Amino acid sequence: MQLLERHGVLTREAVLAEGAPGGYAGVYGVLRALEESGKVRRGYFVDGLGAAQFAAPGAVERLRELREPDRTESIVLSLAAADPAQPYGAALAWPESAGRPARTAGAYVVLADGALAAYLERGGRTLVTFDDAANSDWPDALAALVKDGRVRRIELSRIDGEPATSSPHADRLRTAGFVDGYRGLSLRA
Repeated sequence: MQLLERHGVLTREAVLAEGAPGGYAGVYGVLRALEESGKVRRGYFVDGLGAAQFAAPGAVERLRELREPDRTESIVLSLAAADPAQPYGAALAWPESAGRPARTAGAYVVLADGALAAYLERGGRTLVTFDDAANSDWPDALAALVKDGRVRRIELSRIDGEPATSSPHADRLRTAGFVDGYRGLSLRA
């Protein structure tokens, strides 16, 4: 139940990422018994994830509500790269990029409507952007890491493998509060 509460929809990949003893085979019997008792549902809830998916009934209802959103603005948020709510590197493969993103402590991701927009490497010196970065307000979500006190400072020296100050994203980062420094673009609390 703890895995279901943490992930919402539990798949083979999510169980393997958690390192559960016995792997998915060790958990599957318990999930099947929970399904038979009516505490969880089995189905194909999220396209692109494994075939055997289990979810709490409340999670299924929330997914149905999000199927066709009636909102006009996008949701952009930043999460720790190792956060179970962040599916990349566990349930979903990392998109092709100029860097090597990983689910490591101290790294952060910015998700725009659930799609990966940016990856801030541990230490806050290197940023990797993805295809969805051009169409979202990810610089504000990145700046919120510092403004909300989750990170003391971000000193970007490289963005997508090139110097931060000459990156195509530099002006958007400046608008979000980053300033030019001798190391690149920085934002401090």
